[in-house]
Amino acid sequence: MKKVLLLFVLAAFLCSFIGSKNTLQGVWEYRGGLINGKTDSVSTAYKLQRTYDKLHYQALVIEKGAKSFVYEKGNYKLHADTCFETQTYCSQPSKLLGKTVKYTYIVSNDTLKLRAKLPNGNKIEDHWVKVK
Repeated sequence: MKKVLLLFVLAAFLCSFIGSKNTLQGVWEYRGGLINGKTDSVSTAYKLQRTYDKLHYQALVIEKGAKSFVYEKGNYKLHADTCFETQTYCSQPSKLLGKTVKYTYIVSNDTLKLRAKLPNGNKIEDHWVKVK
């Protein structure tokens, strides 16, 4: 009986280290990044937030005194350290609409880093902090 209990406790302990397949779920706020090696700072006039559920994402512009609006939506899939995002809606003309962008992602504590080479050739690294 002790061996069975010990095996159960050991199995439960090891399972606690298995991460969720979907580590992006939640609300993330933009904190700057890099575009072609140059710093992209955060706007003081508005906030950018991305919300991920199991299969989709949406991006909001939040401006004090104004109604928040969705500027982008899409679908995504995770595979190992790669996030494949396909934009399905954009509030402005977009060359990414309907195209899948391959991001390498890293989640460390409450910070998400997305790195990609966009179809236009720009190399980006976006930094997002989890707020919910």
